[in-house]
Amino acid sequence: MTDLPVPFQRIRQEYPEVAAAYDALGSATHEAGPLDEKTRQLVKLALAVGAGLEGAVHAHTRRSIEAGISPDEIKHVVLLAMTTLGFPATVRAYTWVNDELSDKT
Repeated sequence: MTDLPVPFQRIRQEYPEVAAAYDALGSATHEAGPLDEKTRQLVKLALAVGAGLEGAVHAHTRRSIEAGISPDEIKHVVLLAMTTLGFPATVRAYTWVNDELSDKT
């Protein structure tokens, strides 16, 4: 959990019961449907991109890499945002994704 932002870690430490419930909810939602792990990670990345959440884009890029998703597949998710979110939002997300991808190469 060391790659998570310090405020996130502090909340988890200060409120361990809430953190456990949050983790359980995350597990339950992932297992509630028919999507495989790769698809779930790409959807989560797309949601983070669409919401403009920098920390979540970084986190879901890392999780996508851990799930064996290629950099080209990750970048494709970002590119698909262009016609829905616009060019500036796509460039913003592309920058965040590449922050993580450049760390892995």
